[in-house]
Amino acid sequence: QLQASGGGLVQPGGSLRLSCAASGSIFSINAMGWYRQAPGKQRELVATITNGGSTNYADSVKGRFTISRDNAKNTVYLQMNSLKPEDTAVYYCNVDNFVGNDYWGQGTQDTVSS
Repeated sequence: QLQASGGGLVQPGGSLRLSCAASGSIFSINAMGWYRQAPGKQRELVATITNGGSTNYADSVKGRFTISRDNAKNTVYLQMNSLKPEDTAVYYCNVDNFVGNDYWGQGTQDTVSS
């Protein structure tokens, strides 16, 4: 129901853009967001964006990452710039809707390494 793409291997200082498209079976979408989980660590919030466009970022990515969404395509994006090795993680997209359902994507591996 959530299809993520765009992960990969990049050198420090590089950029990646993640996309996550929600299928038509997910209706009345409210917030969309990205979380990440590094090896040996708990999953953490990266960024979220509400239906109205309000955004929230983890302090560690502020000024480097930008979340956006295309409501017509039910798609959320994460533009990641100035990547650091500590950004290496599996990135998961998340969507919730106005009737209280919560959905997770399958995860995409992003590795920042020289």
